[in-house]
Amino acid sequence: MTEAAYHALVKEPMGNALLVFAFHGTGGDENQFFGLAQELFPGAGVISPRGDVLELGALRFFRRTAEGVYDMQDLARATAKMTRFVESWKRRHPARAVHGFGYSNGANILAAVMMQRPDLFDRVGLLHPLIPWEPASAPGLKGRRVLITAGRNDPICRWPMTEQLVRWSRAQGAEVATSFHEGGTKCAVKKPSPCPRL
Repeated sequence: MTEAAYHALVKEPMGNALLVFAFHGTGGDENQFFGLAQELFPGAGVISPRGDVLELGALRFFRRTAEGVYDMQDLARATAKMTRFVESWKRRHPARAVHGFGYSNGANILAAVMMQRPDLFDRVGLLHPLIPWEPASAPGLKGRRVLITAGRNDPICRWPMTEQLVRWSRAQGAEVATSFHEGGTKCAVKKPSPCPRL
């Protein structure tokens, strides 16, 4: 069963309420945003999958070869797997709005799925994503809502890359909202980092 492709926390929707997918960051797990999603969307169905890659004890959704350098073959694997996972839940709960949000590595897998299958989500929140590749055109994003958050001084996701993602999303016709702050460096220099990164 594709719905069981990931270990996940699940709350079934009430009535015709929407579905919300919540994707954790590196070092988080399915608990990281499960409660928050329920607070943000009372009555909604919530699906919060656990990443299936372990890196030095930290859960992720796909492998990387260095900080900010992705294993693109594994990203392709993970994108296809997550796409099937989302599709399966949509078939189980048809004809309802579907939202998704993710932080850091969770934002990256969500972005990869969104770029390949823009029809799967009505609204997407990408919280501090890093997209170091040039995405293909995704005209299916037209009219869909995309939120992008970032730190202008993030040492891992350099500011020009965030600007590039915003420009790309708008070029596809998405309704893009942004929320930026001046931070980034302080979080990245602490070891072990208290905030899951990319």
